[in-house]
Amino acid sequence: MKKKTSHTTHNQKKTGKKWSAHVMETSDALDLKQGIFKSDDPQEIAESLKRSSRKSHRRKGTPYQSAMSMLNFYINRAGKNLPEKQKQTLEKAKEKLRVVFGRDK
Repeated sequence: MKKKTSHTTHNQKKTGKKWSAHVMETSDALDLKQGIFKSDDPQEIAESLKRSSRKSHRRKGTPYQSAMSMLNFYINRAGKNLPEKQKQTLEKAKEKLRVVFGRDK
């Protein structure tokens, strides 16, 4: 019989936080406005992500790729814990992000 292995890290045991929360708080990828993903305005989210991704000199891809990646990361990591209304707002923010970057074709 195989022994169950835990996927928690030493840090998670101390703080009770998951690795994804740690990434959101300490990532060098983008300096995001505090609480931006909790906004109920998709346009505000998209514009904030655009500003942050354009300012960043540490990103690996284009500003558009970085902004969309951060938005997708947040949606995916929140998973089932993300309220349906907020998920809909964030999905609309993806559409708005395409528009603000001129990729809405």
